[in-house]
Amino acid sequence: MQGLIFSIKRYTIHDGPGIRVTVFMKGCPLSCWWCHNPEGILPEPEYALRIDRVGEREFEVKEKAGRYYSSEQIVEILDRERIFIEESRGGVTFSGGEPLLQPSFLLKTLIMCREKGYHTAVDTSGYAETEDLLAVIPHTDLFLYDLKHLDAKKHLLYTGVSNEQIIKNLHVIIKSGKDIMIRFPVIPGINDDDEHLGKMRSFLSETASGSIKKLSLLPYHKTGSSKYSKFGIKYRMNGIESPSPERMKELGDFFAETGIAVKTGG
Repeated sequence: MQGLIFSIKRYTIHDGPGIRVTVFMKGCPLSCWWCHNPEGILPEPEYALRIDRVGEREFEVKEKAGRYYSSEQIVEILDRERIFIEESRGGVTFSGGEPLLQPSFLLKTLIMCREKGYHTAVDTSGYAETEDLLAVIPHTDLFLYDLKHLDAKKHLLYTGVSNEQIIKNLHVIIKSGKDIMIRFPVIPGINDDDEHLGKMRSFLSETASGSIKKLSLLPYHKTGSSKYSKFGIKYRMNGIESPSPERMKELGDFFAETGIAVKTGG
């Protein structure tokens, strides 16, 4: 069995505890306006056009986004990094795109990783079939769970999908008792108004359980904006600036009242 992956990053430190290998799986059912991995949206290999310059000459180079890996190959990569993973109490994180869009490959690979003693994490939007989520829960140590907007209409506008299934699946994981890190992207003008922030804080306070270990506030950034033209995708965030460090600290203090440990950035 093989899975379609667009990037594998070693020595990551923001995708769970310790030093990790993060596997970015291709294909996502969402189309978030601020997505910084547009190469991960389509569930198939694709090519991006890059322009290289040598002196006054320009050369067009095609870059392939998406390569098939077997579960065994993923484990082999982890084994080569085992000393760093073990010394830091790290592990492997499956991100994307949306890893639950490839449920069979994800499940098999999680099982193999756990058999080798690796800590496993799944970074998910939560927009997935509950049956697929239930299948991977027993083999996942930590869920990095994205909450983007609580207003159903605005969630649909800015991500292309409803948030109903996302909220439902969050409660499924909470009920399982698995560790959860909530990730909330702070997007100026979209989800950072006082009304929505108040609703988000109340939701987290009411939902908080021993399973929710941390809230990670992720400031919007333009890192992925240059990729859009390469893949022929319209960039819809022109004119939007990243929130200031002062603003992020303010939000950190605001959400600390939930009783959940708060981290800003990463």
